[in-house]
Amino acid sequence: MARLSRRHCLQWAGALAGSSALGVRADELTAAAPYHFDISLAQWSLNKALFDKSLSTLDFPAVARTSFDIGAVEYVNQFFMDKARDGAFIRDLKQRAADHNVKSLLIMVDGEGDLSTVDEKRRKQSVNNHHKWVEMAAELGCHSIRVNLHGSGGAEDWHRASVASLTELAAFSGPMGVKILVENHGGYSSHGAKLAAVLKDADSPFCGSMPDFGNFCYQRESGDLWDSPCIKQYNLYQGVAELMPYAGAVSAKTFRFDDEGNEPNIDYLRIFELIKAAGYTGYVGIEYEGNELPAAEGIRATKALLERVRGQLS
Repeated sequence: MARLSRRHCLQWAGALAGSSALGVRADELTAAAPYHFDISLAQWSLNKALFDKSLSTLDFPAVARTSFDIGAVEYVNQFFMDKARDGAFIRDLKQRAADHNVKSLLIMVDGEGDLSTVDEKRRKQSVNNHHKWVEMAAELGCHSIRVNLHGSGGAEDWHRASVASLTELAAFSGPMGVKILVENHGGYSSHGAKLAAVLKDADSPFCGSMPDFGNFCYQRESGDLWDSPCIKQYNLYQGVAELMPYAGAVSAKTFRFDDEGNEPNIDYLRIFELIKAAGYTGYVGIEYEGNELPAAEGIRATKALLERVRGQLS
């Protein structure tokens, strides 16, 4: 469960200090406290502009704050693959985030090999490939990196290799205070129960999940990760419920909106009832991936949806 922010701790402390004089028990006051989560922006929401170079990673924190009034960001390493050990780049990005009072929360790491392969040499190389991103995350002040456990072959072999990689990565990242989060992101990792079992066996405070509302297809027609039709889809709500006990971040995926501003294929209120029940009060990252609205409008619509649901749960 995520820690309460300093602001909320002070609010609760002040309320508790006066509770005895009012004859209110502390447990009653705690139960009545409003539910809250903060909102962040995932860099992938602006992937088209980043891929065509009309937006740079260095400008991303400023855009989050000035265009969307969002004060926390989640990076995607695809947009700066050669910068993990570039000290000047890291210092510049860190300063720009600070200049706009934006928190750097995590780095989503892709393209660094297969952490779930049974080929031990390849698996070890993939673990080592992730080290530089842990170090960069620590320098930026991020709490986590997000890794992939797509998997191939048999489920048991995938499970063993995944646990081994997470255990080794957590041993490396723990002293730096950086967590290793796994997103349901294709293949076996999109099967909620299987991924939860891996995290249970990894059994580390520096390993966790990053539930994504849109990535629960665990088998496609051609055996690929993204392109062919989905033939086995895990239940979204069951998957979120199974992954939330391990959650260190949450990815609020949206694709389209109806006339009321809801995501017609995702019951956001139902999902956030599960998230609230899990006691999660950390950041929820906007990840708009639709085509019907321009990216900026999709981000604003997702933010409005999150704010409305948060208000309904408070």
